[in-house]
Amino acid sequence: MGHSRLKTQRTADVLIVGGGIIGAACAREFARQGLSVAVIEPAPLGGGATGASMGHLLVVDAEGQDGDAGANAEFALTRRGSELWREWLDASEAHPRLAEHSRCGTLWIAADAEELALAQRKQQWLQARGLKAELLDPQALARAEPLLRPGLAGALRVPDDARLYPPKVVAAWLQEARAEIIQGQVQGFGRAGEVILQDGRRLWGALTVLAAGLACQRWLPPGTLISKKGQLAITQRYPGLIQHQLVELGYIKKAHLLDQDTVSFNVQPRPGGQVLIGSSRQIGKADAALDLTLLRQMLAHACDYLPPLAQMSLLRSWTGLRPASRDGQPLIGAHPSLPRVWLATGHEGLGITTALATAELLAQQSLQQPCTLAPEAWSPQRFFSPSPQP
Repeated sequence: MGHSRLKTQRTADVLIVGGGIIGAACAREFARQGLSVAVIEPAPLGGGATGASMGHLLVVDAEGQDGDAGANAEFALTRRGSELWREWLDASEAHPRLAEHSRCGTLWIAADAEELALAQRKQQWLQARGLKAELLDPQALARAEPLLRPGLAGALRVPDDARLYPPKVVAAWLQEARAEIIQGQVQGFGRAGEVILQDGRRLWGALTVLAAGLACQRWLPPGTLISKKGQLAITQRYPGLIQHQLVELGYIKKAHLLDQDTVSFNVQPRPGGQVLIGSSRQIGKADAALDLTLLRQMLAHACDYLPPLAQMSLLRSWTGLRPASRDGQPLIGAHPSLPRVWLATGHEGLGITTALATAELLAQQSLQQPCTLAPEAWSPQRFFSPSPQP
């Protein structure tokens, strides 16, 4: 009996560990290349960080950071990801409905003159790269979103940003890929590169993709991935309250901090009139429990920007764990010490936006095809010590 359980089975050309948005995007991309795929996931598909996310599709600019390789890499990956999302959404009339997609745009809110000057620089930076961006003065902002608090300095509108519901997309992509779904927990890897599950099954593919978020840390140097726990709340239905994704301009700066917990104003209109309220970040917290003190701070901060929220009833609140890398950039590329194993993890809060670009880049590298984006910024090798010289 033991011998039969340990027998290695050729399962698919590509084994993908992780059934969230990154794993599903990889499954779809490899299937488009004509390869068979199997997805290994112990929990419900599209759960984890994917199921807990806001589903905000956005391009992150690198204004003021043109010499920062990480910031420019983030812009390149989010821009390419957004392009590929538009291609997928435009490919079928059914896709936007399935994904609960809306091109609501993002309003980056400027609270004062200093932030408005930043918004203007961001507008110029984006426009110089061919992206739509519009600066709103206080009067235009009040017309666009009349329920925001009076006295705000203005906003930057990025009209092509969007929102969707990621779990439904995960299901669609896995179906499109005709992926075999294997319920199980990965224990490790055999000498021949086979994947060993906790129940003793051994699976083999030509290559394996680790796309399991924070669970990938066990195959990485200590401290490579950091959990950034977030909390979200959603209201009852209040149709027409807001039209755009509303985000304070300080959000991105706060998102990359590693030494303190933060709250930011970030709210989203949902289908049917609900309002999704965020966001918070707790560094290094990996439990699922709500932090009621931080949740109250987050909600109070949101009410400060959007006062009518204070009169609204909440339907529920929940937490999610963002898998962030130590340097703020994802790991997309070959694992330096595990043969035929590739990494796609560490996307923090941008995994939804960058899922398709990540899958494209990983497939191009692993199949030795020309890369649409230069892959060096996301190479996992940067977290591994150089091999000793003979």
